[in-house]
Amino acid sequence: MNNQIKNQSQILQKMGIEKLNPMQNEAIETIKTSNEVLILSPTGTGKTLAFLLPLIERLDPSLTETQLLILVPARELAIQIEQVVRDMGTGYKVNAVYGGRSGSKEKIELTHAPTILVGTPGRVADHIRRERITLSGIKNLVIDEFDKSLEIGFEKEMKEIVGALYSLERKILTSATHKDVVPEFMKFSNPVSLDYLNTPSSALDLSWVHSPNNTLDTLLNLLENLGDKRGIIFCNLKDTLDGVSEFLNENKVEHTCFFGGMEQIDRERSLIQFRNSSQRTLLATDLAARGIDIPGLDYIIHYEMPQREEEFTHRNGRTARMNSDGAAYCIKGKNDKIADYAQKIKTETITAGTEIPTNKWETLFISGGRKDKISKGDLAGFLIKQGGLKNEELGVIELKTDCAFVAVWHSKAAMICKELNNERLKKRKVRIHSIK
Repeated sequence: MNNQIKNQSQILQKMGIEKLNPMQNEAIETIKTSNEVLILSPTGTGKTLAFLLPLIERLDPSLTETQLLILVPARELAIQIEQVVRDMGTGYKVNAVYGGRSGSKEKIELTHAPTILVGTPGRVADHIRRERITLSGIKNLVIDEFDKSLEIGFEKEMKEIVGALYSLERKILTSATHKDVVPEFMKFSNPVSLDYLNTPSSALDLSWVHSPNNTLDTLLNLLENLGDKRGIIFCNLKDTLDGVSEFLNENKVEHTCFFGGMEQIDRERSLIQFRNSSQRTLLATDLAARGIDIPGLDYIIHYEMPQREEEFTHRNGRTARMNSDGAAYCIKGKNDKIADYAQKIKTETITAGTEIPTNKWETLFISGGRKDKISKGDLAGFLIKQGGLKNEELGVIELKTDCAFVAVWHSKAAMICKELNNERLKKRKVRIHSIK
């Protein structure tokens, strides 16, 4: 394995990050000197980089076995951490394993052991039982959002995995909530705890929006007032989400959905469109409150208030992140009772606004990826040189193993699909179509 980039400044430069925040700096120095670390920090504060940067420095490029294992509660987070590692450009092989995709495909990927393995506890435990993962080289373990994994029932699998890792030297837990007790199976003896949960870093403007009649009409008025801002609308139940989605479609409000019952490929594509701004509004259940990595948002809307204050906090944590301001709106119907945790929130009056602007961006699917030796630069050149796009008409590119998703100006999308579909990109014909 050649050309590993292990220097922190090189990685940050490659990722376009000017400087790290205080939590990241302290976490990096702590992980370098401590074998047991607990990082408590709100969602969206950059915990992924905080543990990846010091652990990558510990990897040995001469070894051909897995050295770093990262356990996560959700498949979306596994996919996104895998992408962060790739974006860091270290040269180390990384793979993500998780439920909802072919186990046989993962078996093939694991034949050539990744230096960094990211996965959900259930799928990682399954691969260990089938002896598809060599354990002797795994000296570094991260359990990201460990409280969420415990909450959704992965304790048995995590205990099994930790018990099987006989070469561990460093163990790191992260959480976005306070947990009084570290799981016994971690066998922590003298952990260093970094608590940034109560550190004020941004301004959240929190408001009740009272609905005089129909909460759906109130939601529409609120979205009209928010205009072209980006945010999440939270519902408690899928049935409610379906009704809200139907209403938004009837009123020509562009949005994408995210909930547990969706097929994995549809969930991934919803998040891709949301991340690259070809969809500004994500309609979601609490699945989107934690365990996925999406940029900070302008607002979130509680169409339905959650039962627990903890989920309310996690939802709100999706906005006002990383020193940016944000807003959270709580819609109250005429007969809705206000939970104890929300009694002191101010009230805001919302009236009908102007027409919601259409999305500027559209997402295109391209049937070529990393396994075809295609890079982001290849894709950009293809769309600009052969497709005639200007630089400003080309948005975020997400490169996957066997395909890519590219945001382009909505006004140019149909032309690109027509002109470049079945054209050659690095000696292979690629299919191109919109996923709108």
